[in-house]
Amino acid sequence: MDSKAKILLVDDESAITLNLAPFLERAGFLVAVADDGEEALRQIASFSPNLIVMDILMPRMDGRAVLRRLRQEDNWAPVILLTQVGEAVERAMALEEGADDYLNKPFDPHELVARIRAVLRRAQPGRRPLTASHQLVSHQLTLDRVARRAHLNQQELSLTPKAVTLLEYMMTHSDELMTRDRLLDAVWGWDYPTGTRTVDTRIAELRRALNDDPTAPRYIETVPGQGYRFVGIVHGDSS
Repeated sequence: MDSKAKILLVDDESAITLNLAPFLERAGFLVAVADDGEEALRQIASFSPNLIVMDILMPRMDGRAVLRRLRQEDNWAPVILLTQVGEAVERAMALEEGADDYLNKPFDPHELVARIRAVLRRAQPGRRPLTASHQLVSHQLTLDRVARRAHLNQQELSLTPKAVTLLEYMMTHSDELMTRDRLLDAVWGWDYPTGTRTVDTRIAELRRALNDDPTAPRYIETVPGQGYRFVGIVHGDSS
């Protein structure tokens, strides 16, 4: 299905769109291009994309402003935002405003295609993405993203703040392979003085709290030599 998906690529840098649009077409997508936020809104109305890949920093109307306009109009077309490396606050705010995912510039085009396919797999037409849900549920696990509390079988879990953030990121990106580098970037940020071993330590903390057997995981699966994947089916609220 996603091999025929319509992608709107929005970026004011022609060097990016001239190379990326043909790459996405070769990956099997139908692609339209806009070079600023106002043009993006016109293209969204006429092209009706299945997913939007959009830069944040653009003239006339930036990517976050476009995102806010769409969500205010109850348009929940999936959006992947392109951000500058190190803008952790910007990325967090974008997710809170209803982005489905973000990718740091510069990026590997193959990684973008993987992210597009992952978002399309979990997107439900007309419904909020998991990243915009206040509460996430998987089996007997509930995560309250506002209160920053997790419960298993209605019992609150004792988790460190970083473990909660890690769990949140993995649940909002369920069924995606997460490399240690990606988790380190998303949860700690590249400017944080730590290494990928820190990711393993927090994963172990989560598994202990969730009583999750690594050999028969209900929630977090180890992908040998690559990273981790949240394998539980995740549901969000509609608020």
